[in-house]
Amino acid sequence: MRLEQKPIKIDRRLTGSNYIDEPLQQVIQFALRDYIQYWYYTLSEDESFLLEIRQTVQNALVQFSTRSKEVDWQPYFTTRLVDDFATHLRVFRKAQDRLERRDDNKQRDLSEEMVESFFEAEVEMERNVCRDVVCTSLKDEEGFLRDLCEVLLYLLLPPGDFHNKNMRYFLREILARGVLLPLVNQLSDPDYINQFVIWMIRDSSCNYEAFMNILKLTDKVSELEAVKDKALEELQYLRSLDTAGDDINVIKNQINSLLFVKKVCETRIQRLQSGKEVDTLKLAANFGKLCIIPLEHILVHNIALQFFMDYMQAAGAQAELFFWLTVEGYRVTAQQQLEVMEGWQKDGKKGGSTKGLLKAAALGVYEQYLSDKASPRVQVDEVSVVKLREKLQKEGDPTPEIFDDIQRKVYDMMLRDERYYPSFRQSPLYIRMLAELDMLKEPSYRGSDDGDGESFNGSPTGSINLSLDDLSNSCHDENIQLHAFISDTGVCNDHGKTYALYAVTVCRRNHDGSEDSWKTYRRYSDFHDFHMRITEQVKFENLTSILKLPGKKTFNNMDRDFLEKRKKDLNAYLQLLLNPEMVKACPTLVPYVYDFLENKQYSKGKGDFARKMDTFVNPLRSSMRNVSNAVKRLPDSLAEGMNTAADNMGRMSEKLGQDIKQSMFKVPPLLPKSDVDPEHCRVSAQLDDNVDDNIPLRVMLLLMDEVFDLKERNQWLRRNIKNLLQQLIRATYGDTINRKIVDHVDFMTAPEQVADYVKKFRDSYWPNGILAESPPRRDKNIRMRTRVAAKTNLLGIMPDELKHIIGADTTRKGILRVFDMFQHGPMNRRLVYVLLEGFLETMFPQYKFPELFVKLHSRSPRTARYTQKLKSTSLKR
Repeated sequence: MRLEQKPIKIDRRLTGSNYIDEPLQQVIQFALRDYIQYWYYTLSEDESFLLEIRQTVQNALVQFSTRSKEVDWQPYFTTRLVDDFATHLRVFRKAQDRLERRDDNKQRDLSEEMVESFFEAEVEMERNVCRDVVCTSLKDEEGFLRDLCEVLLYLLLPPGDFHNKNMRYFLREILARGVLLPLVNQLSDPDYINQFVIWMIRDSSCNYEAFMNILKLTDKVSELEAVKDKALEELQYLRSLDTAGDDINVIKNQINSLLFVKKVCETRIQRLQSGKEVDTLKLAANFGKLCIIPLEHILVHNIALQFFMDYMQAAGAQAELFFWLTVEGYRVTAQQQLEVMEGWQKDGKKGGSTKGLLKAAALGVYEQYLSDKASPRVQVDEVSVVKLREKLQKEGDPTPEIFDDIQRKVYDMMLRDERYYPSFRQSPLYIRMLAELDMLKEPSYRGSDDGDGESFNGSPTGSINLSLDDLSNSCHDENIQLHAFISDTGVCNDHGKTYALYAVTVCRRNHDGSEDSWKTYRRYSDFHDFHMRITEQVKFENLTSILKLPGKKTFNNMDRDFLEKRKKDLNAYLQLLLNPEMVKACPTLVPYVYDFLENKQYSKGKGDFARKMDTFVNPLRSSMRNVSNAVKRLPDSLAEGMNTAADNMGRMSEKLGQDIKQSMFKVPPLLPKSDVDPEHCRVSAQLDDNVDDNIPLRVMLLLMDEVFDLKERNQWLRRNIKNLLQQLIRATYGDTINRKIVDHVDFMTAPEQVADYVKKFRDSYWPNGILAESPPRRDKNIRMRTRVAAKTNLLGIMPDELKHIIGADTTRKGILRVFDMFQHGPMNRRLVYVLLEGFLETMFPQYKFPELFVKLHSRSPRTARYTQKLKSTSLKR
């Protein structure tokens, strides 16, 4: 038997690029060696057959390369690819909704039920196509791949080679069963996808908060069991270590963390197995007191305002709320116009027409909400309305504050009337609002069932033997003195987030005269949390006027001079806390200070909520001035039966009318309506045409609509998100973003990059030139832990800015929906084939690939049943 192929002189040019041709020739050589030569030489020593095979493969690659160079890939990557993914996600979301409506879910295999429901939703959307047979039956999948490969060989091979049946069938089998089928198997494997997700975001550190959220939210017992088993394994190892000195504290903290994780897993498993799983929102509503968000803060926060808007609509008081918002918009617009007019006057220009148009705008607000013709009309005392009308009828120009008196009364009415804000705080919408703002308090886990006498206080980073309550009873001793100062400052970068870190040197003098010293590291946010934690308590309310924490700074807060100044101010704050007179006057403060200065990660406790609340009302993030330019758009659901303000302003002069519409009265057009139910068509069928041909905005809107289910939210929030995305993209990239995307697509398809793809393929299939063995299927526990790790990483990389725009709960649900979609092999196969079909339709637009795929997929029994169902429905009509 011959093991080596004889040297054959052959034209080695394939793509016109030496970068690509060299690794591609190696792939061809390895494939011939491992898939053909090893059995061919047992039959014959004739080299002509091998030469023909190689020449045929090269001819096909030359044709493929030539065709790919003629294709404009930018529309595929920026529109078709995203549309296919978003549509796949829409089908999955419809399948989820269908399963949730069934009453017998717990009596069936939910994984199989999900796949069945998914393909039912697909045929409803595609109508004449269903890929269930191809994705669930190996025999039918192989037949589909053979048919597809035969078409590709017809397009790529010379006629003589294609009509050689032996050659065609031989290449078809190799391509279908030796290349495409293994590739589809790998790309559709949920475990492979999870590992790929972890690899893609490998530079980000594991987020503890995201990890605990995953454990508390998962409904998969197998995941929880795998994590618990790993925690028990690690506990056994740590307890076997023989350590002393400082290491013992580190190990105790690690044991504490593992015990906490174990307790969370056991509690969650018990709930799932007992069938006593309750809705998180109901649990939070019944647990303790809900935090109170003042109305003044709700009105200037996008997410909170959305829920209050929904409530006011249900209460029939939308006019009052939108009057308040419109007056805010009018005030900002009027101030801006008057400032512009003053500038004109300084430059000697005339601005008299602007004053008249401002008066017309004020009259428009009055007619819309307060006149006898207004419908609905704002409910306010008639005396105030008459006074306002008299002011508007005078010859003088209206001021930006002309509506302030009535606006204040409307605000008081919304605040005090039991039908509005007080009832809103008792409604389910208020609970959902808190969930979106990540302000729901949850019960902590206490106690241990481990049986070894170790306890923990519900915080995985707390002291193993002492909770804060224990500290308050045992830590304080007048003979124990603490001294602390910030010895150094540095700047750290943690998975894309840059922050300052302060090294705090702590010295403790014990009652026996001995001294202990250590270093602990704190961020400014830790100082801020600690400050909020103590000042929000009644017993420390007298300290509010004494303790002054250095203020926040949003911009240039990594500047060296600024960090030195902050270090000095924080040192002064520490010295005041540890001042003997302060300790003597407020002894109950000492345990909190000691807890803060311990050599461990600071457990934020109540300060965590306080910081969220502080972020919520932070004027830098939700100032009235910024919101007034974004929230003054009437949602269609609230504007029915009303003449929109934009129509009123349209009768005014062009200039001011445009200014006012752009700032406060503009109502963006709805998505184009279709005769088909939007939920039963592809995502691209609903693409908003009014996007200024902005590729990234189009892509982001498509994805965000489906990932976070924004179409189910009111149109006001969706428009705000669209406006924020537009501002973000234009502020970041200006008008060059489309060019940058096109350049990036060109870079991805450049010869050097394509050569790199080929090399990676070669090295993964033939490491060191040897055919790689199929890896064994990984243990179930390992696969389950990989799932948890992948979900944790996905949640951990979500930026806080996204949570502020669409809400924390919506963000979590959207990310987990995408993750869950990839946990079903047959559904992953469907996505792989959809992407392959889109690629071929883009690659060969002159051929009738869409019709071919319809014909191949119409063999599904589901397609025939759905067609019959449509006919029956039409006959009944």
